[in-house]
Amino acid sequence: MKTREIILILIAAAFGGVAIVTWSGEEAANQRAAKISKEANEARLKSVADIKALNDKAAKDAAAFKKATDEAAVASAAKLAEGDAAKKKVEAELAKAKEDAGKAAVKAAELEKAKADAANRVNELTAELARLRDGSELKDAIAKQKKAEADLEAASTALRDANAKAATATARVAELEEENRRLREQTKGTDNASPNYRAL
Repeated sequence: MKTREIILILIAAAFGGVAIVTWSGEEAANQRAAKISKEANEARLKSVADIKALNDKAAKDAAAFKKATDEAAVASAAKLAEGDAAKKKVEAELAKAKEDAGKAAVKAAELEKAKADAANRVNELTAELARLRDGSELKDAIAKQKKAEADLEAASTALRDANAKAATATARVAELEEENRRLREQTKGTDNASPNYRAL
């Protein structure tokens, strides 16, 4: 016989022995199988109940999580809106602060100029007060007034002299005109053959 045939015969004998052993303990096996089936069924029922409880808990947890997530989203949106409003408010306040700072800078420059002008005016008044205290300006004014009075007196004298001379000259002119008139009247109708004669 071939080795292969021998191996097949041995395998068949082994299966035959197993079948005999199995048949002899079939009743006990059936009882044990029934017990195992019952335990398996109870375990399955318990497992179904556990799974249902877990599913219910998971659904409840999921609903609670969704509710918390939704509330957090609403709160986050509200906070975001508040943040945007606060940002806009701060930006508006910053812009106003910059505008106020610009106005304050202009005002400060104006005040500095006014301060400098006031300081210059104080210096001028101080110098004027010093001049008034030493009387130099008053003395100059008095001297100018006296000079003006002297000049006025001299001018008045010169005017009187000029008026007198003008009156004298006017009288002399009148005399000469009268003299000429008389001479013209005397020479009217008088023939003079002299070549050097000219009528006045």
